[in-house]
Amino acid sequence: MDFVEFLWGLLIITAMVYFFMVLFFVLMDLFRDKTLSGWFKALWILFFLVLPILGVLIYLIARGKGMQERRVQEADEAKAQFDAYVRQQAGASQTPAEQIAQAKKLLDDGTITQEEYDALKAKALA
Repeated sequence: MDFVEFLWGLLIITAMVYFFMVLFFVLMDLFRDKTLSGWFKALWILFFLVLPILGVLIYLIARGKGMQERRVQEADEAKAQFDAYVRQQAGASQTPAEQIAQAKKLLDDGTITQEEYDALKAKALA
C-alpha cells in the first residue's frame, strides 16, 4: 500500500463518517416531526435503504428548512423549560424574610422605589 492509497482510504472513511452523521440527524428529524404520518416516515426510511445518498440529499433539499425550524423550536422550548425551572428553584429557596431583606437592600441602594419595595414585600408575604 502506497501513500496515495492510504490517503484515498482515509478520504473514503471520512466521507462515510460524515454520511452516517448526516443520516443520523435526518433520521432524528424524521422521527421528531409531528406533521408526518407513520406511512410517510416509513416511505422515507425505505427510500433511505434503497438509495441512501440520493434519499438523504432529497430529504435535505425538500425538508431542510423545516428541519432547521424544528431544531430552533425545540431549543426555544428547552430554554423556556430551563428558565422556568431556575425561576421556580430560585423563588422556592428563599424564605419570605430573605426576600424582604433582599428587597430592602435594593431599596436602600436606590435600585427600586418605595412602591416596588412594597409590592415585593406584599408578594413575599402572600
